[in-house]
Amino acid sequence: MSLVCSANYRKPAWLTASKKKHRESTLWQRRYWEHRIRSETDFARHVDYIHYNPVRHGLCVRPRDWPHSTLHRYIEAGTVPADWGANMPRVDGEFGE
Repeated sequence: MSLVCSANYRKPAWLTASKKKHRESTLWQRRYWEHRIRSETDFARHVDYIHYNPVRHGLCVRPRDWPHSTLHRYIEAGTVPADWGANMPRVDGEFGE
């Protein structure tokens, strides 16, 4: 599975001059900061952010369409409905951080 994911993100057209210069891939962001999860609500907001991120970045139309998402586990467990996030307005910054 990691080979499939890797192949999907190693597209030469996505490599900027800066990424080439720093020998970076297209999967990981350069900037990183720690964040301590402060509560169950904070954790839930971060999980929602992660699950909705492929939609925000135009990689799929609905969160459940992203094959590499842990959202599928939440759906199977009955924690969230199968159509979670399908009708959400595209609002940036409403999750996590």
